[in-house]
Amino acid sequence: MPVRHAKARWEGDIRGKGSFDAGPGIAGEYNLSSRFENGAGSNPESLLGAAHASCFSMALSLGLARAGTPVESVETDAAVTIEKLDAGYTVTKVVLTVRGKVPGIDQEAFVKAAEGAKAGCPISRALNPSVTIELDARLV
Repeated sequence: MPVRHAKARWEGDIRGKGSFDAGPGIAGEYNLSSRFENGAGSNPESLLGAAHASCFSMALSLGLARAGTPVESVETDAAVTIEKLDAGYTVTKVVLTVRGKVPGIDQEAFVKAAEGAKAGCPISRALNPSVTIELDARLV
């Protein structure tokens, strides 16, 4: 299996600025304001959310196709919560909100497939058990 690489650079103290590059088309800048406030720029938690949403969507699509119900489309939003705990700032929760167009499947089967994808995607497994992962799955 391939090994994936990403790079980050930080300049200055905590009020400085940083940049990251995770491959073609995945680069950006971040700073204190974009990370812990609502300032412009990206942040590591959004990158984690993008990774989780992407991984989950692929896992769900694979599981549904293997069950004989290939997807028309799956859209996943990952809301990543970071909190200040006694140990320091910590990612504590990810809420995956997925909406799917899947011909020939009912809501119950879709939720079951989504639960399987949540448990099986490599990013979910990397986050468990320290991060709570919640799921809201619905057909559209």
